[in-house]
Amino acid sequence: MHANIGPLPGDAPPAEKPRERLISIPYLFLRATTAAGAFAMGFVQTFVFARVLSPERFSIFIVVGAIGYTLWITDLGLAKILFVNLRRPHLAGDRDDQAARQATAVISFYIALAIAAALICFAVVSARPSSTLHGAFDLALFLLYIVLNLAWFSLRTISIAVDLFVFYERLELTRRVVNISTMLAMLVGLPFTAFLVGSNLLWCVLFAIAITKLISRGALAPQLRGAPRDLVTFFQSNWHTVARSSTGALSSMFVATFPYYFVPAAYGLGAAPIILEVTMRIFRGACVIFAAICDLAIPGQTRALAAHDVERLVKTTLLAVGLCCAPAAIACGSLIFAGGPLFTFLLRAAATVPAGIVPILVALLLASILQIVAEALLQYSGYFRSLAFNGAAVVAGMLLITAVSAVAKLDIVGFLTAYTAVYCVGAVCLAVAAVRGPIHATAAHSERPGMSGLFRAFRPRQVPTA
Repeated sequence: MHANIGPLPGDAPPAEKPRERLISIPYLFLRATTAAGAFAMGFVQTFVFARVLSPERFSIFIVVGAIGYTLWITDLGLAKILFVNLRRPHLAGDRDDQAARQATAVISFYIALAIAAALICFAVVSARPSSTLHGAFDLALFLLYIVLNLAWFSLRTISIAVDLFVFYERLELTRRVVNISTMLAMLVGLPFTAFLVGSNLLWCVLFAIAITKLISRGALAPQLRGAPRDLVTFFQSNWHTVARSSTGALSSMFVATFPYYFVPAAYGLGAAPIILEVTMRIFRGACVIFAAICDLAIPGQTRALAAHDVERLVKTTLLAVGLCCAPAAIACGSLIFAGGPLFTFLLRAAATVPAGIVPILVALLLASILQIVAEALLQYSGYFRSLAFNGAAVVAGMLLITAVSAVAKLDIVGFLTAYTAVYCVGAVCLAVAAVRGPIHATAAHSERPGMSGLFRAFRPRQVPTA
Protein backbone atom coordinates (compact mmCIF):
# COMPACT_ATOMS: atom_id res chain seq x y z
CA MET A 1 0.00 0.00 0.00
CA HIS A 2 1.07 3.56 -0.61
CA ALA A 3 0.21 6.62 1.40
CA ASN A 4 -1.98 9.20 -0.27
CA ILE A 5 0.14 11.83 -1.91
CA GLY A 6 -1.26 15.33 -2.11
CA PRO A 7 0.10 18.80 -2.79
CA LEU A 8 1.89 20.63 -0.02
CA PRO A 9 0.01 23.55 1.50
CA GLY A 10 0.99 26.87 -0.04
CA ASP A 11 2.27 28.20 3.28
CA ALA A 12 4.35 25.13 4.10
CA PRO A 13 7.99 26.03 4.79
CA PRO A 14 10.52 24.53 2.38
CA ALA A 15 12.49 21.55 3.64
CA GLU A 16 15.74 22.81 5.09
CA LYS A 17 18.93 21.28 3.79
CA PRO A 18 20.87 19.63 6.60
CA ARG A 19 23.68 21.90 7.69
CA GLU A 20 27.21 20.68 7.28
CA ARG A 21 29.40 20.15 10.31
CA LEU A 22 31.47 23.13 11.33
CA ILE A 23 34.60 21.00 10.90
CA SER A 24 35.29 17.68 9.19
CA ILE A 25 35.57 14.85 11.74
CA PRO A 26 38.00 12.76 9.62
CA TYR A 27 40.08 15.90 9.12
CA LEU A 28 40.03 16.50 12.88
CA PHE A 29 41.50 13.10 13.67
CA LEU A 30 44.00 13.15 10.80
CA ARG A 31 45.24 16.67 11.57
CA ALA A 32 45.56 15.85 15.28
CA THR A 33 47.58 12.77 14.38
CA THR A 34 49.90 14.59 11.98
CA ALA A 35 50.42 17.42 14.48
CA ALA A 36 51.35 14.85 17.13
CA GLY A 37 53.62 13.20 14.58
CA ALA A 38 55.38 16.49 13.88
CA PHE A 39 55.85 17.06 17.61
CA ALA A 40 57.22 13.53 18.12
CA MET A 41 59.41 13.58 15.03
CA GLY A 42 61.49 16.49 16.32
CA PHE A 43 62.28 14.66 19.55
CA VAL A 44 62.95 11.35 17.75
CA GLN A 45 65.35 13.05 15.34
CA THR A 46 67.30 14.64 18.19
CA PHE A 47 67.29 11.35 20.15
CA VAL A 48 68.56 9.29 17.20
CA PHE A 49 71.05 11.77 15.76
CA ALA A 50 72.65 12.18 19.19
CA ARG A 51 73.32 8.43 19.23
CA VAL A 52 74.38 7.72 15.65
CA LEU A 53 76.50 10.83 15.03
CA SER A 54 79.53 12.13 16.85
CA PRO A 55 78.96 15.34 18.84
CA GLU A 56 80.95 17.37 16.32
CA ARG A 57 79.10 15.94 13.33
CA PHE A 58 75.76 16.30 15.10
CA SER A 59 76.46 20.01 15.70
CA ILE A 60 77.24 20.46 11.98
CA PHE A 61 73.89 18.93 11.04
CA ILE A 62 72.19 21.26 13.52
CA VAL A 63 73.78 24.26 11.79
CA VAL A 64 72.84 22.97 8.32
CA GLY A 65 69.27 22.36 9.51
CA ALA A 66 69.10 25.90 10.88
CA ILE A 67 70.25 27.24 7.50
CA GLY A 68 67.53 25.19 5.83
CA TYR A 69 64.81 26.57 8.06
CA THR A 70 66.17 30.08 7.54
CA LEU A 71 65.34 29.70 3.82
CA TRP A 72 61.68 29.64 4.86
CA ILE A 73 62.00 33.42 4.91
CA THR A 74 61.36 33.17 1.16
CA ASP A 75 57.77 32.07 1.88
CA LEU A 76 56.60 35.66 2.51
CA GLY A 77 53.02 34.42 2.88
CA LEU A 78 52.82 33.48 -0.81
CA ALA A 79 50.91 30.27 -0.08
CA LYS A 80 48.16 32.26 1.65
CA ILE A 81 47.79 34.49 -1.41
CA LEU A 82 47.54 31.39 -3.60
CA PHE A 83 44.86 30.09 -1.25
CA VAL A 84 42.74 33.22 -1.64
CA ASN A 85 43.15 33.19 -5.44
CA LEU A 86 42.20 29.50 -5.72
CA ARG A 87 39.51 29.32 -3.04
CA ARG A 88 37.18 31.92 -4.54
CA PRO A 89 36.64 30.18 -7.92
CA HIS A 90 36.53 26.75 -6.25
CA LEU A 91 33.64 27.79 -4.01
CA ALA A 92 31.87 29.18 -7.08
CA GLY A 93 32.21 25.78 -8.79
CA ASP A 94 34.72 27.10 -11.31
CA ARG A 95 38.44 26.90 -12.06
CA ASP A 96 40.97 29.69 -12.51
CA ASP A 97 43.65 28.53 -14.94
CA GLN A 98 45.84 31.55 -14.31
CA ALA A 99 45.77 31.00 -10.53
CA ALA A 100 46.64 27.32 -11.11
CA ARG A 101 49.61 28.27 -13.33
CA GLN A 102 50.83 30.75 -10.73
CA ALA A 103 50.50 28.14 -7.97
CA THR A 104 52.55 25.74 -10.10
CA ALA A 105 55.19 28.44 -10.62
CA VAL A 106 55.48 29.14 -6.87
CA ILE A 107 55.76 25.44 -5.96
CA SER A 108 58.33 24.95 -8.73
CA PHE A 109 60.30 27.90 -7.38
CA TYR A 110 60.37 26.36 -3.88
CA ILE A 111 61.48 22.97 -5.22
CA ALA A 112 64.18 24.62 -7.36
CA LEU A 113 65.31 26.59 -4.29
CA ALA A 114 65.70 23.35 -2.31
CA ILE A 115 67.71 21.69 -5.09
CA ALA A 116 69.92 24.77 -5.56
CA ALA A 117 70.59 24.99 -1.81
CA ALA A 118 71.59 21.31 -1.73
CA LEU A 119 73.95 21.72 -4.71
CA ILE A 120 75.57 24.80 -3.19
CA CYS A 121 75.95 22.98 0.12
CA PHE A 122 77.64 20.05 -1.63
CA ALA A 123 80.00 22.36 -3.53
CA VAL A 124 80.96 24.39 -0.44
CA VAL A 125 81.49 21.42 1.87
CA SER A 126 83.35 19.29 -0.68
CA ALA A 127 85.73 22.22 -1.32
CA ARG A 128 86.90 22.12 2.30
CA PRO A 129 90.19 20.19 2.67
CA SER A 130 89.00 18.41 5.82
CA SER A 131 85.77 17.10 4.32
CA THR A 132 85.01 14.05 2.21
CA LEU A 133 82.67 13.62 -0.74
CA HIS A 134 80.58 11.23 1.32
CA GLY A 135 80.25 13.78 4.12
CA ALA A 136 79.36 16.54 1.66
CA PHE A 137 76.79 14.24 0.04
CA ASP A 138 75.14 13.55 3.41
CA LEU A 139 74.94 17.24 4.32
CA ALA A 140 73.50 18.15 0.90
CA LEU A 141 70.86 15.42 1.17
CA PHE A 142 69.95 16.57 4.68
CA LEU A 143 69.59 20.18 3.54
CA LEU A 144 67.40 19.05 0.62
CA TYR A 145 65.29 16.99 3.04
CA ILE A 146 64.78 20.07 5.25
CA VAL A 147 64.12 22.74 2.59
CA LEU A 148 61.58 20.63 0.66
CA ASN A 149 59.27 21.09 3.64
CA LEU A 150 58.62 24.61 2.35
CA ALA A 151 57.10 23.35 -0.91
CA TRP A 152 55.29 20.52 0.89
CA PHE A 153 53.53 22.77 3.40
CA SER A 154 52.61 25.17 0.61
CA LEU A 155 50.89 22.21 -1.04
CA ARG A 156 48.94 21.75 2.17
CA THR A 157 47.55 25.29 1.85
CA ILE A 158 46.67 24.70 -1.82
CA SER A 159 45.01 21.40 -0.92
CA ILE A 160 42.79 23.13 1.64
CA ALA A 161 41.82 25.71 -0.99
CA VAL A 162 40.25 22.98 -3.17
CA ASP A 163 38.92 20.81 -0.30
CA LEU A 164 41.57 18.08 -0.59
CA PHE A 165 42.66 18.48 3.03
CA VAL A 166 41.81 14.89 4.05
CA PHE A 167 43.76 13.54 1.06
CA TYR A 168 46.79 15.68 1.95
CA GLU A 169 46.76 14.73 5.63
CA ARG A 170 46.75 11.04 4.71
CA LEU A 171 49.92 11.63 2.72
CA GLU A 172 51.37 13.66 5.59
CA LEU A 173 50.57 10.88 8.07
CA THR A 174 52.32 8.38 5.78
CA ARG A 175 55.37 10.65 5.62
CA ARG A 176 55.57 11.02 9.39
CA VAL A 177 55.22 7.27 10.03
CA VAL A 178 57.83 6.33 7.42
CA ASN A 179 60.30 9.03 8.53
CA ILE A 180 60.02 8.17 12.22
CA SER A 181 60.34 4.45 11.45
CA THR A 182 63.49 4.92 9.37
CA MET A 183 64.99 7.21 12.01
CA LEU A 184 64.47 4.55 14.67
CA ALA A 185 65.86 1.93 12.26
CA MET A 186 69.21 3.73 12.42
CA LEU A 187 69.45 2.62 16.04
CA VAL A 188 69.53 -1.00 14.86
CA GLY A 189 71.95 -0.58 12.00
CA LEU A 190 70.35 1.31 9.09
CA PRO A 191 73.15 3.44 7.56
CA PHE A 192 72.72 7.18 7.96
CA THR A 193 73.15 7.77 4.22
CA ALA A 194 70.45 5.19 3.48
CA PHE A 195 68.08 7.13 5.74
CA LEU A 196 68.80 10.37 3.85
CA VAL A 197 68.46 8.79 0.40
CA GLY A 198 65.26 7.01 1.40
CA SER A 199 63.76 10.17 2.91
CA ASN A 200 64.35 12.17 -0.27
CA LEU A 201 62.99 9.35 -2.45
CA LEU A 202 59.91 9.42 -0.24
CA TRP A 203 59.64 13.15 -0.99
CA CYS A 204 59.64 12.36 -4.72
CA VAL A 205 56.81 9.84 -4.35
CA LEU A 206 54.72 12.13 -2.13
CA PHE A 207 55.17 15.16 -4.38
CA ALA A 208 54.23 13.09 -7.45
CA ILE A 209 51.03 11.80 -5.81
CA ALA A 210 49.99 15.19 -4.38
CA ILE A 211 50.73 17.17 -7.55
CA THR A 212 48.87 14.67 -9.75
CA LYS A 213 45.80 14.95 -7.53
CA LEU A 214 45.93 18.75 -7.43
CA ILE A 215 46.25 18.91 -11.22
CA SER A 216 43.11 16.81 -11.55
CA ARG A 217 41.30 19.24 -9.23
CA GLY A 218 42.49 22.27 -11.24
CA ALA A 219 44.67 23.71 -8.45
CA LEU A 220 47.92 23.18 -10.37
CA ALA A 221 48.77 23.34 -14.07
CA PRO A 222 49.77 20.12 -15.89
CA GLN A 223 52.90 21.65 -17.48
CA LEU A 224 55.88 23.74 -16.39
CA ARG A 225 56.27 25.62 -19.65
CA GLY A 226 56.12 29.33 -18.93
CA ALA A 227 56.55 28.86 -15.16
CA PRO A 228 59.13 31.69 -14.81
CA ARG A 229 56.79 34.05 -16.67
CA ASP A 230 53.86 32.95 -14.50
CA LEU A 231 55.94 33.58 -11.37
CA VAL A 232 56.76 37.11 -12.54
CA THR A 233 53.09 37.69 -13.41
CA PHE A 234 52.09 36.48 -9.94
CA PHE A 235 54.33 39.04 -8.26
CA GLN A 236 53.24 41.81 -10.63
CA SER A 237 49.51 41.20 -10.19
CA ASN A 238 49.76 40.66 -6.43
CA TRP A 239 52.53 43.12 -5.63
CA HIS A 240 50.71 45.05 -2.91
CA THR A 241 49.33 41.87 -1.37
CA VAL A 242 52.78 40.25 -1.39
CA ALA A 243 54.24 43.33 0.32
CA ARG A 244 51.58 43.17 3.04
CA SER A 245 51.74 39.40 3.54
CA SER A 246 55.54 39.47 3.65
CA THR A 247 55.43 42.23 6.27
CA GLY A 248 53.22 40.04 8.43
CA ALA A 249 55.31 36.91 7.83
CA LEU A 250 58.64 38.62 8.50
CA SER A 251 57.33 40.33 11.63
CA SER A 252 56.16 36.95 12.98
CA MET A 253 59.61 35.51 12.28
CA PHE A 254 61.26 38.50 13.97
CA VAL A 255 59.10 38.18 17.10
CA ALA A 256 59.95 34.48 17.36
CA THR A 257 63.71 34.78 16.77
CA PHE A 258 65.03 38.14 17.98
CA PRO A 259 65.20 37.15 21.69
CA TYR A 260 67.80 34.53 20.72
CA TYR A 261 70.10 37.35 19.61
CA PHE A 262 69.36 39.83 22.39
CA VAL A 263 69.50 37.51 25.41
CA PRO A 264 73.06 36.16 24.85
CA ALA A 265 74.27 39.68 24.04
CA ALA A 266 72.64 41.22 27.12
CA TYR A 267 73.00 38.44 29.69
CA GLY A 268 75.88 36.37 28.33
CA LEU A 269 76.06 32.64 27.72
CA GLY A 270 75.02 30.18 30.39
CA ALA A 271 71.75 30.16 32.29
CA ALA A 272 69.91 33.00 30.51
CA PRO A 273 69.91 31.50 26.97
CA ILE A 274 68.89 28.12 28.43
CA ILE A 275 65.97 29.70 30.31
CA LEU A 276 64.95 31.47 27.11
CA GLU A 277 65.21 28.25 25.09
CA VAL A 278 62.97 26.22 27.40
CA THR A 279 60.45 29.08 27.56
CA MET A 280 60.30 29.58 23.80
CA ARG A 281 60.26 25.84 23.06
CA ILE A 282 57.14 25.37 25.19
CA PHE A 283 55.59 28.51 23.70
CA ARG A 284 56.36 27.55 20.08
CA GLY A 285 55.24 23.97 20.63
CA ALA A 286 51.86 25.21 21.81
CA CYS A 287 51.64 27.55 18.80
CA VAL A 288 52.20 24.60 16.44
CA ILE A 289 49.30 22.75 18.06
CA PHE A 290 47.04 25.82 17.92
CA ALA A 291 47.90 26.37 14.24
CA ALA A 292 46.99 22.77 13.48
CA ILE A 293 43.63 23.27 15.18
CA CYS A 294 43.00 26.44 13.17
CA ASP A 295 43.59 24.46 9.97
CA LEU A 296 40.45 22.49 10.83
CA ALA A 297 38.30 25.62 10.74
CA ILE A 298 39.61 27.05 7.45
CA PRO A 299 37.25 25.19 5.06
CA GLY A 300 34.17 26.09 7.12
CA GLN A 301 35.25 29.68 7.67
CA THR A 302 35.93 30.36 4.00
CA ARG A 303 32.65 28.74 2.94
CA ALA A 304 30.82 30.94 5.44
CA LEU A 305 32.62 34.01 4.10
CA ALA A 306 31.63 33.16 0.53
CA ALA A 307 28.00 32.54 1.56
CA HIS A 308 27.89 35.68 3.79
CA ASP A 309 26.84 33.37 6.65
CA VAL A 310 28.01 35.28 9.72
CA GLU A 311 26.43 32.77 12.09
CA ARG A 312 28.47 29.90 10.70
CA LEU A 313 31.62 32.02 10.52
CA VAL A 314 31.42 33.05 14.17
CA LYS A 315 30.52 29.58 15.40
CA THR A 316 33.35 27.95 13.43
CA THR A 317 35.82 30.52 14.76
CA LEU A 318 34.62 30.04 18.33
CA LEU A 319 34.90 26.27 17.89
CA ALA A 320 38.55 26.75 16.92
CA VAL A 321 39.06 28.86 20.05
CA GLY A 322 37.39 26.21 22.19
CA LEU A 323 39.50 23.40 20.74
CA CYS A 324 42.66 25.45 21.37
CA CYS A 325 41.61 26.00 24.98
CA ALA A 326 41.73 22.25 25.73
CA PRO A 327 45.50 21.73 25.22
CA ALA A 328 46.15 25.23 26.61
CA ALA A 329 44.35 24.29 29.84
CA ILE A 330 46.40 21.11 30.15
CA ALA A 331 49.65 22.99 29.54
CA CYS A 332 48.80 25.83 31.92
CA GLY A 333 47.71 23.41 34.64
CA SER A 334 50.94 21.43 34.25
CA LEU A 335 53.01 24.61 34.49
CA ILE A 336 51.15 25.99 37.50
CA PHE A 337 51.11 22.79 39.54
CA ALA A 338 54.23 20.99 38.31
CA GLY A 339 56.34 23.63 36.58
CA GLY A 340 59.30 23.33 38.95
CA PRO A 341 59.74 19.56 38.65
CA LEU A 342 59.12 19.76 34.90
CA PHE A 343 61.90 22.31 34.38
CA THR A 344 64.24 20.30 36.62
CA PHE A 345 63.56 17.15 34.58
CA LEU A 346 64.21 18.96 31.30
CA LEU A 347 67.32 20.89 32.31
CA ARG A 348 68.78 18.91 35.23
CA ALA A 349 71.65 21.06 36.50
CA ALA A 350 72.11 23.13 33.33
CA ALA A 351 70.05 26.04 34.68
CA THR A 352 67.47 26.89 37.33
CA VAL A 353 64.28 28.36 35.86
CA PRO A 354 62.97 31.24 38.02
CA ALA A 355 59.42 30.94 39.37
CA GLY A 356 58.45 34.08 37.44
CA ILE A 357 58.69 32.17 34.16
CA VAL A 358 55.53 30.18 34.92
CA PRO A 359 53.08 33.15 34.81
CA ILE A 360 54.91 34.44 31.73
CA LEU A 361 54.32 31.13 29.94
CA VAL A 362 50.67 30.98 31.03
CA ALA A 363 50.07 34.48 29.64
CA LEU A 364 51.89 33.65 26.40
CA LEU A 365 49.88 30.47 25.87
CA LEU A 366 46.53 32.17 26.46
CA ALA A 367 47.43 35.16 24.27
CA SER A 368 48.68 32.88 21.49
CA ILE A 369 45.17 31.41 21.16
CA LEU A 370 43.83 34.84 20.23
CA GLN A 371 46.86 35.54 18.05
CA ILE A 372 46.80 32.36 16.00
CA VAL A 373 43.01 32.06 15.59
CA ALA A 374 42.75 35.70 14.48
CA GLU A 375 45.85 35.44 12.29
CA ALA A 376 44.50 32.36 10.48
CA LEU A 377 41.11 33.99 9.85
CA LEU A 378 42.71 37.18 8.51
CA GLN A 379 45.20 35.30 6.32
CA TYR A 380 42.74 32.96 4.66
CA SER A 381 40.16 35.71 4.12
CA GLY A 382 42.74 37.95 2.42
CA TYR A 383 43.03 40.69 5.08
CA PHE A 384 46.78 41.05 4.66
CA ARG A 385 46.73 44.79 5.32
CA SER A 386 45.55 44.22 8.91
CA LEU A 387 48.26 41.60 9.43
CA ALA A 388 50.92 43.96 8.08
CA PHE A 389 49.88 46.88 10.30
CA ASN A 390 49.64 44.71 13.40
CA GLY A 391 52.95 42.98 12.68
CA ALA A 392 54.78 46.25 12.15
CA ALA A 393 53.33 47.69 15.37
CA VAL A 394 54.34 44.61 17.38
CA VAL A 395 57.88 44.74 15.98
CA ALA A 396 58.12 48.41 16.98
CA GLY A 397 56.88 47.51 20.46
CA MET A 398 59.42 44.69 20.75
CA LEU A 399 62.27 46.99 19.74
CA LEU A 400 61.10 49.54 22.32
CA ILE A 401 60.96 47.07 25.22
CA THR A 402 64.34 45.68 24.17
CA ALA A 403 65.87 49.14 24.41
CA VAL A 404 64.16 49.73 27.77
CA SER A 405 65.39 46.36 29.06
CA ALA A 406 68.95 47.23 28.07
CA VAL A 407 68.86 50.72 29.56
CA ALA A 408 67.07 49.68 32.75
CA LYS A 409 69.26 46.55 33.03
CA LEU A 410 66.29 44.27 33.54
CA ASP A 411 67.05 40.64 34.30
CA ILE A 412 65.88 37.80 32.04
CA VAL A 413 62.52 37.57 33.83
CA GLY A 414 61.97 41.32 33.44
CA PHE A 415 62.77 41.19 29.73
CA LEU A 416 60.46 38.22 29.12
CA THR A 417 57.70 39.96 31.11
CA ALA A 418 57.97 43.01 28.85
CA TYR A 419 58.09 40.73 25.79
CA THR A 420 54.92 38.99 26.96
CA ALA A 421 53.12 42.29 27.57
CA VAL A 422 53.78 43.48 24.01
CA TYR A 423 52.80 40.10 22.58
CA CYS A 424 49.51 40.09 24.55
CA VAL A 425 48.60 43.59 23.39
CA GLY A 426 49.34 42.61 19.80
CA ALA A 427 47.20 39.47 20.12
CA VAL A 428 44.22 41.44 21.46
CA CYS A 429 44.57 44.02 18.69
CA LEU A 430 44.71 41.26 16.07
CA ALA A 431 41.55 39.68 17.50
CA VAL A 432 39.83 43.08 17.26
CA ALA A 433 41.01 43.36 13.64
CA ALA A 434 39.48 39.95 12.88
CA VAL A 435 36.12 41.05 14.31
CA ARG A 436 36.20 44.43 12.55
CA GLY A 437 37.45 42.84 9.32
CA PRO A 438 36.08 39.55 7.93
CA ILE A 439 33.44 38.98 10.64
CA HIS A 440 31.98 42.50 10.41
CA ALA A 441 32.13 42.42 6.59
CA THR A 442 30.26 39.12 6.54
CA ALA A 443 27.64 40.47 8.94
CA ALA A 444 27.17 43.53 6.72
CA HIS A 445 26.20 41.29 3.79
CA SER A 446 24.08 38.86 5.81
CA GLU A 447 20.29 38.91 5.98
CA ARG A 448 20.57 40.93 9.20
CA PRO A 449 23.39 43.40 8.62
CA GLY A 450 25.28 45.36 11.21
CA MET A 451 25.63 44.38 14.85
CA SER A 452 22.34 42.48 14.75
CA GLY A 453 23.98 40.01 12.40
CA LEU A 454 26.83 39.54 14.85
CA PHE A 455 24.56 39.11 17.85
CA ARG A 456 22.38 36.70 15.91
CA ALA A 457 25.42 34.48 15.35
CA PHE A 458 25.68 33.84 19.07
CA ARG A 459 22.06 32.84 19.53
CA PRO A 460 21.13 29.15 19.27
CA ARG A 461 19.18 28.13 16.21
CA GLN A 462 15.44 27.65 16.70
CA VAL A 463 14.33 24.10 16.01
CA PRO A 464 10.96 24.10 14.24
CA THR A 465 8.23 22.12 16.00
CA ALA A 466 5.45 20.21 14.39
